[in-house]
Amino acid sequence: MTDHDYEELGLVAGLEIHQQLDTDTKLFCGCPTELREPEDAEREFTRYLHPTKSELGEIDEAALEESQVDREFEYLAYDSTCLVEEDDEPPHRLDEQAQEVVLEIAQLLDMDVIDQAHVMRKLVVDGSNTSGFQRSTLLAHDGEISTSEGPVGVEDLMLEEESAQRVEEREDGVLYSLDRLGIPLVEIGTKPDIRSPEQAREAAERIGMLLRSTGHVKRGLGTIRQDVNISIEEGARVEMKGVQSLDDIDDLVRNEVHRQVRLLEIKDELHERGAEVGAVQDVTDVFADTDSSVIRGALDSGGKVTAVALHGFDGIVGAELQPDRRLGTELSDHAKRHGAGGIFHTDELPAYGVTEDEVADLRETVGAGEDDAVAIVAASEEVADGAIKAAVERAETALEGVPEETRGANEDGTSRYLRPLPGAARMYPETDVPPVEPDPSEVETPELLTEKVERYQDEYGLDAGLAEQVAYGRRMTLFERAVEMGVDATLAAQTVESTVTELRRDDVPVENLEADHFLRTFELVEDGEVAKGNVGDLLTALAEDPGLSAEEAVEQEDLGSAGEDEVREAIVEVVERNSEQVEEEGMQAFSGLMGEAMGALGGKADGDQVSELLREEIQKRA
Repeated sequence: MTDHDYEELGLVAGLEIHQQLDTDTKLFCGCPTELREPEDAEREFTRYLHPTKSELGEIDEAALEESQVDREFEYLAYDSTCLVEEDDEPPHRLDEQAQEVVLEIAQLLDMDVIDQAHVMRKLVVDGSNTSGFQRSTLLAHDGEISTSEGPVGVEDLMLEEESAQRVEEREDGVLYSLDRLGIPLVEIGTKPDIRSPEQAREAAERIGMLLRSTGHVKRGLGTIRQDVNISIEEGARVEMKGVQSLDDIDDLVRNEVHRQVRLLEIKDELHERGAEVGAVQDVTDVFADTDSSVIRGALDSGGKVTAVALHGFDGIVGAELQPDRRLGTELSDHAKRHGAGGIFHTDELPAYGVTEDEVADLRETVGAGEDDAVAIVAASEEVADGAIKAAVERAETALEGVPEETRGANEDGTSRYLRPLPGAARMYPETDVPPVEPDPSEVETPELLTEKVERYQDEYGLDAGLAEQVAYGRRMTLFERAVEMGVDATLAAQTVESTVTELRRDDVPVENLEADHFLRTFELVEDGEVAKGNVGDLLTALAEDPGLSAEEAVEQEDLGSAGEDEVREAIVEVVERNSEQVEEEGMQAFSGLMGEAMGALGGKADGDQVSELLREEIQKRA
């Protein structure tokens, strides 16, 4: 791919970071924030959603397009699902714990907290919320973060409710799970101050570090999402939704810039050719005897084939915009929004069972010449008409350059069309939730993770690598609780990071381990009931049977520590077995006997204790 001069192109980008908060309850009800397995659902119910007008009588364009696809939305409900989540009861007051966490984030972002916060409704009719809208409230504005390429302003800080989790796409709609709906979600929007792909990634990493510094954000896949707004000077603003990994952000920006550059080049070439989009025609007769399985399937089901001549588009519909994505892919994305499987076009035909003779007949039927392309859709009558119309509208937009739109991020760093950009008509006041007056004066500024790394090294003597692993790890708060209890910092750090990682690699279900499992294990080690070397075995037993207490697991697995007399007795036996070696080598025999002594004790004694007693016994005989 061409390496572009981003400054010359006038690249402007901004971020929207969405992070789930780790609170006890959801934002507008008292339900728990833990995710469930779909098979744990107790029942399902159905909703049909339609867009409503704003207070000014306007309908949001994105919501209107979404509603044109007739879909049924089904929701999985659990034993904890309440009437608020089902939209059968008004929302409760804004959760105070979530407000406090957001105020901590505001301080880390050097933002101004607003005097009075009002909850707003944001129109969403894709089924991700049972009510047809998402509740959101502005709590702070006008902040800033630092990057190596200069400061990036932070426009706003919102507290929102998370959407329902998409479980399955169905033929007539979507199945959602209600366990995620309503989890407190913070949205951070930067100003359009980002000027390079590298700066976009650095800014996202900085914000991610600040969020984790609170110790009150959820971790794991899907708990944080990055949206990126990207434009170049002659292009248009495009919103990229759902970037799951920080590693993808810079590639996504690069690919979007390249896409916009190519669309501008295509616009110029189309104008030079005098290109235009023809009228939609029914070309079913052309394919009456086709062997193409896709078209044959549509026709045998009572469907039809629609087509449009794209005059002057020959060779351009197949032009690559991003890796493995072409202008034809863009037309197909729009057609898919109306239920079609995609489109065929003459830049790729004959193929897919379509013959050269059929392509020739198709061109003749729609009046397409050598410099023209033709796009077709084969589907049911209703779907074919809507899909070809959408493809026509996208082809007409190619004559204008880059369309403003919302796109979805793909795993390979490319993107696909989702819907038009939303407008102001999607927001209106929530009358069921009273306003709040945030008070940041009682909120303490959290310690940054970068500062924790330094403190762990200075106070606890951890090496830099282990200190960073713990500070940035998921069990940072657990580590700090253990240290506060008097647990050796190195033991705690190595256990929550290195030991857990090793157990996970051995397929031990470490996700079953709760904080109490670790803390009680540490207590048993500190009390001399369990040797440090047996910590992994003890955690394995607890992970495989979480209902066991640590004491029960110790007894079940025979992991108890040996007393000093038992340890000394075992060491004496080892030394006596090797008496000749001890007499000849003295303390030089220590290394070989140490391993034998540890093996004889079967992990029931710590290395420090065995080492001390072994040295004593060797010295007696040397």
